[in-house]
Amino acid sequence: MVNAVTHSQNQCVLLLKLNPNCRRSKSSVFPKPYATFPSLTTQICHASFHRLPFADTVSDTKHRTLLVETYHHHDSLRALLVKLEREDSDPINILAQDGDWSKDHFWAAVRFLKHASRFAEILQVFDMWKNIEKSRISEFNYNKIIGLLCEDETMEEALAALQEMKVQGMKPCLDTYNPIIHGLSRAGKFSDALRFFDEMKESGLEPDSETYDGLIGAYGKFQMYDEMSECVKKMELDGCPPDHITYNILIQEYARGGLLQRMEKLYQRMLSKRMKLQSYTFVAMLKAYTTFGIVEKMEKFYRKVLNSKTCVEDDVIRKMAEVYIKNYMFSRLEDLALDLCSAFGESDLVWCLRLLSYACLLSKKGMDIVVKEMLDSKINWSVAVANIIMLAYVKMKDFRRLRILLSQLPIYRVRPDIVTVGIVMDASRIGFDGRGALESWRRMGYLDRVVELNTDSLVITAFGKGHFLKSCEEVYSSLHPEDRERKKWTYDDLIALLS
Repeated sequence: MVNAVTHSQNQCVLLLKLNPNCRRSKSSVFPKPYATFPSLTTQICHASFHRLPFADTVSDTKHRTLLVETYHHHDSLRALLVKLEREDSDPINILAQDGDWSKDHFWAAVRFLKHASRFAEILQVFDMWKNIEKSRISEFNYNKIIGLLCEDETMEEALAALQEMKVQGMKPCLDTYNPIIHGLSRAGKFSDALRFFDEMKESGLEPDSETYDGLIGAYGKFQMYDEMSECVKKMELDGCPPDHITYNILIQEYARGGLLQRMEKLYQRMLSKRMKLQSYTFVAMLKAYTTFGIVEKMEKFYRKVLNSKTCVEDDVIRKMAEVYIKNYMFSRLEDLALDLCSAFGESDLVWCLRLLSYACLLSKKGMDIVVKEMLDSKINWSVAVANIIMLAYVKMKDFRRLRILLSQLPIYRVRPDIVTVGIVMDASRIGFDGRGALESWRRMGYLDRVVELNTDSLVITAFGKGHFLKSCEEVYSSLHPEDRERKKWTYDDLIALLS
């Protein structure tokens, strides 16, 4: 009994020595279940001093041993990755020096080589690793290697692994052929993909829905819509009826191709069959209606996307905003922004849309409300925010407010870009005295900087490029190519060029 307690106390001391190096951080090697490691150590020590029964002590010792083994396992994995990350690292030499790798170590090395695009080395390491222990020459390991290679369309290596698999006397299965067929078809090598499709059938394997789905998606990628339809017919003839995944892929590809009638027909069919529609299908349909400027359907599927909690790319939101701007539906920009904010929170794009809504309507009150909300929320101004407000002031010819805002730009830590300079230059053409702003920027060194365009593209969509920007483009394009590239253009260069 005394020996058991003494052993428990020794284990406690060991864990306490290990613990200072086990502080949880972003780079911690411990998974979440071991986040309470220190408290567990305290419990172990506390239990040892209270002389636990022998059975509990043995169980507790096994638990501590497992924790120590887990620590060393993760530590050795980390050490392996550190070796692989070196510029001159050779995984073959590392494996030879280590003598052998566990399954976890081997697949960690493979994933590292994959992310580093060192695909040729994957087969070399696999060949050496499996030869160390012959039981590793298995269909499972080959299929996993082939799948990883096909994901990145490194088909030469994948086909080499397939050939080696056959040489080893293993019969490829669906898990072998499907990645090969999909990888070749995604690379546009449809004749090769269909050759393996036929080989698979000749070997007695029947294609499943996953086989066809990969082909259909690849045909859509290359806008081969007739081949997509033929593939669906062949699928049905082979006794493999399309499922909800197949229909989702078809709708997404028709949406990307702008084939709205086919897209809507399949969508209605899915609704009638009560098939599950994926959130990415809603996004694809939203993009299609946005591209064609069909406002009502665009808004309908925007709501579906928001309800599905799917994150919408900023570029999609910008295209929707452009549809509203082109149709003079400026108040919808505010609605779009508020819906976006409610679903995903505040962002620079949300504030930009809200300001644009009132700026396009030339509503000073509305802009002031948004600016106050930004101030209350402690939102830092971007140059786009300042330019939106100033463009509205120029359009309203409110030069007093324009002058005040120009003087406040340093307070808001806003650095002018080419749109800001263009606003001052264009306002000067209609009666505004912009010399003070230009001289102030020149003293601060802004006009000596290389020309930048940091304003959101939606601002230019809403207000146009203006005389200054258009003139810059015309004069710049008229220059000889050598003159354009001979130096970095500054704002002062452009102003002098137009003068």
